[in-house]
Amino acid sequence: MVLRMENVTKRFGAKTAVDHLSLHIDSGEMFGMLGANGAGKTTTFRMMIGLFEPNDGEVSWNGIAPQSLEARTIGYLPEERGLYPKLKVMEQMIYLGRLRGLSKQEAVAEVDAWLERFHIPHYRKAKVENLSKGNQQKIQFIAAVLHRPQLLILDEPFSGLDPINVDLLKKAVVNLKNDGTTIVFSSHDMKHVESLCENLCIMNEGKPVVHGKLSDIKRTYEKRKLHIRADFSLSFLENFDGVLQMTNGAEETTLELRDETVAEAIFGQLRDLGYVRHFSVEEPTLHDIFIEKVGQPYA
Repeated sequence: MVLRMENVTKRFGAKTAVDHLSLHIDSGEMFGMLGANGAGKTTTFRMMIGLFEPNDGEVSWNGIAPQSLEARTIGYLPEERGLYPKLKVMEQMIYLGRLRGLSKQEAVAEVDAWLERFHIPHYRKAKVENLSKGNQQKIQFIAAVLHRPQLLILDEPFSGLDPINVDLLKKAVVNLKNDGTTIVFSSHDMKHVESLCENLCIMNEGKPVVHGKLSDIKRTYEKRKLHIRADFSLSFLENFDGVLQMTNGAEETTLELRDETVAEAIFGQLRDLGYVRHFSVEEPTLHDIFIEKVGQPYA
């Protein structure tokens, strides 16, 4: 099974929210979507689930348009809260499960299992409005997965969670992926995308500016950071050919380099000058690549 977006464009009046986007996401894959606010991620997600139809191009899951899929094929966790605050947790989970084609008994069994997994079985009869933001997010996640979808769209799934619950939810997401669920997700913390996704797309103003395998993307990014701790002055490196920026910390000097060959040249200069306690070249982070391609921090 494959999720395909072929040359997709979505316009709202004179505004083009998504501009000629093509994606191919294989079954069982975890795919990352990145982009600053207004880049077109949420519009893309809404076309994936069939809430929006593209003006041009085609969206399909296993060759079928999202609008024609069975209700339990897709799960969606939106960035904004979508729960009924006055309803009790189990009441609305049963309601949402029935909308996805589950029986009441199936919905109750699935929800109870997830509540236990997230260590919150005591919230079964609690009203959503009385829960913390983090626990509301866990309930909303349960609503997105209780029908065991084949395709799961997660828009900022870790929002509002403390580090312990982020780890809890990440393990759940990885287990779903290992069980064969295809997952597309975005996160404001790019470390989550780096740790979870092999393939990704960075969008800017509706267009894909980076798309492919993360390891390949990093190889095409030539800049490197070099970290040095030495028992002698490194001030001469500020004007070294290929050094773009130099930052002196209390114990460590960090250099931004044009490419990895500059690190080799610096190493050759240092080895005869004294004792070097630490010398390491850092591969580019997804954050570095994002800023270079988009021109602003991810926010």
